[in-house]
Amino acid sequence: MIIEHALLRVREGQTKDFEAAMAQARPLIAASAGFIDIEVRPACEEPNLYLLIVKWTDIASHRDGFRKSDRYQEWGASLHHFYDAMPEVHYFGEVL
Repeated sequence: MIIEHALLRVREGQTKDFEAAMAQARPLIAASAGFIDIEVRPACEEPNLYLLIVKWTDIASHRDGFRKSDRYQEWGASLHHFYDAMPEVHYFGEVL
């Protein structure tokens, strides 16, 4: 299993709209082959910061599957305009 990790910095004053859009966008990513789970967690001490954690069977399921799909285009249209800057995405491997 691979974990995709990103810090999402949401524009000030748009957190409620972002949270609603994320709830609507979840089925887009969940329908992807290799998808296991998604978590979006608000930061405790920084109100516009969210941690995105997505579990995949492998990196290709995200990079070559979801990101190259029409669902990703819809995901981006729904969510990317909320970000103060596009987040960096990192992948993490199995637990040591």
